[in-house]
Amino acid sequence: MSTSASSAPGAGTTTPIVLAYSGGLDTSFLVPWIAETERRPVITVTVDTGGIDRQAARALAERAQALGAVAHHQIDARAAYFEQVLRFLIMGNVRRGQLYPLCVGAERVMQAQTIARMARELKSDTVAHGCTAAGNDQVRFEVALRTLAPDLAVLAPVRDRAFKRAEELEYLKARGLPVPPTGAAYSVNRGLWGVTIGGQETLTSSGSIPEDAWLLTRDAFARPRAPEGHVLSFIKGRPAALDGREGAPVEIIERLEALAAPFGIGRGIHLGDTIIGTKGRVAFEAPAAEVLLTAHRELEKLTLTGRQQRIKELLAAPYGDLVHEGQLLDPVCRDIEALLSSSQERVTGEVRCKLQTGNLFIEGVESPYSLMAASRGVYGEAAGEWSAADALGFSRIVSLPGVFYTRAGEQAAAPGKH
Repeated sequence: MSTSASSAPGAGTTTPIVLAYSGGLDTSFLVPWIAETERRPVITVTVDTGGIDRQAARALAERAQALGAVAHHQIDARAAYFEQVLRFLIMGNVRRGQLYPLCVGAERVMQAQTIARMARELKSDTVAHGCTAAGNDQVRFEVALRTLAPDLAVLAPVRDRAFKRAEELEYLKARGLPVPPTGAAYSVNRGLWGVTIGGQETLTSSGSIPEDAWLLTRDAFARPRAPEGHVLSFIKGRPAALDGREGAPVEIIERLEALAAPFGIGRGIHLGDTIIGTKGRVAFEAPAAEVLLTAHRELEKLTLTGRQQRIKELLAAPYGDLVHEGQLLDPVCRDIEALLSSSQERVTGEVRCKLQTGNLFIEGVESPYSLMAASRGVYGEAAGEWSAADALGFSRIVSLPGVFYTRAGEQAAAPGKH
């Protein structure tokens, strides 16, 4: 697969170049730049994995046309994104660095799949993306594209020519072309699982972004709200209803985001290891992910055995790493997903959540598969399927490894042993 214009199979032809278009500064800049530099028509494709309402979709299409795209396509991939990625992140309670719920990045493989499919439908042999050389997305996109469509040429001018955001902004302004609302100050990515925000402040480890840079939770802490109680229902690990109203997972996620964002729930700044080996930092807002992951984890504690939980945790972390690194197509992911799916057979029930400013509190969980209710004993109060004598014998047996260890030390230290 080529990443240079000169060796692209369509170089010097009028076949279109399909650009993965987010509407941000990098991809907005690439529409006219590719058309001018490559002398080929540009078709923009936006893969909607969440966060794009009708008004935003219309604005994206109008901006793409104003920038010079000969056609624009928006593909609704939200439901497919949930089925292919998000449901397993929920099943695994996946967070990176015990904090970040993979808000953006988890969908890149799906987006690459869609871009490759659209390229073939549009009779194109070349796709383009706006990833930089310093980020994770370049790896995610190109690993997926190499796996799915090695015959396609890939252009990555922002990475390969090291364009700076200020240069891109000046290029657009000099030609009287539209500039994205965030300009060059912040890089904002939004999807079904949340928002990431990168700016000058996240280039170091010391400070936060300003309040007006937050997208979903802006001013949440300056305007505290009265607590709200909500009931989230799961069936076999899948979100199934919110406050008694059944709905598809995508609908529930979008409703949860609208409910939890004004409380500032799910806001954070993640510092961790990038795919290319450096440390990176990004601000994020994930109201729906925070509620779903926390609620699901508590329901699992009621319905899964301790061993089930521990084995799941051993696999969930590397699964999250694989998703983060754009390796979702690796067959080992199917193996892990099989175990995660099997583990959810009894993860059915209701979770009562209280939304408070800056805090999510789980008030209680109920399930027909409750392992707590299955016991005749009451923790700390009364024995059930065992007697007091059983408990004494159990304690003696459990203590034996420690007893033997202590005894061996005493024997070794006794006079005449050396």
